[in-house]
Amino acid sequence: MGEPDLSLLYRDTQARLAALIAGLDATALGTPVPACPGWSVQDVVAHELAITEDALAGRLTGPPDDEETAAQVARFRGHDIGDMLATWAQTTPPFSDVVGAFGIWPAVIDLASHEQDIRGALGRPGERDSKVVRVCAGAVLSVLAPPVPVRITVEDAEFRAGPGEGAEFQAGPGEGAEFRAGPGEGAELGLVTTRFEALRWRMGRRSRAQMAAFDWSGDPAPVLDHLVVFGPSATDIIE
Repeated sequence: MGEPDLSLLYRDTQARLAALIAGLDATALGTPVPACPGWSVQDVVAHELAITEDALAGRLTGPPDDEETAAQVARFRGHDIGDMLATWAQTTPPFSDVVGAFGIWPAVIDLASHEQDIRGALGRPGERDSKVVRVCAGAVLSVLAPPVPVRITVEDAEFRAGPGEGAEFQAGPGEGAEFRAGPGEGAELGLVTTRFEALRWRMGRRSRAQMAAFDWSGDPAPVLDHLVVFGPSATDIIE
């Protein structure tokens, strides 16, 4: 199996999200997004559009920090959503080419996460089993480095990791892949979940209480604060 086509994953996700946004009225565009405190649906679009513009202009060479992100969102406040989507459609092809050429996983994972953020905010769930969700979940689980041995079972794969080391890549994520790393000493703590849920909690879209209530084989307290790339969320997020 080859590496996933990140350029195609980005383009497909962008097109799907843009089509969803294009059908929204002003009220829906102003809907608060619980996964992104202080942001509306339109603000999330502004963030994604600005990433493409700033990257192509050479103003952004990595994931934006909090200050850069705030400036991106502010830049498009009050703008017409149709104009924003038209610009995003123009910047997406060259940006996605760069994403694919240089293997820029964070851009794809960010967009996949924000698609689900927006769907959750609008009460319009969907695409939970999309290829981008499956592949991105595999990517973020493969770098899990918990303080105790953990085995995570999803629909089509197992991910094992132990102290100080992420899971070892064995096959293409999203295609029945298996990831293993030396689990260290002691019995494994097991978790049965889904790729969708794994992407959500890894990216900080679940609270500590929500994560503690997952289907664990034992006490998850030692690992809860080590499960997330960002977060955990200060409040429960349902979507």
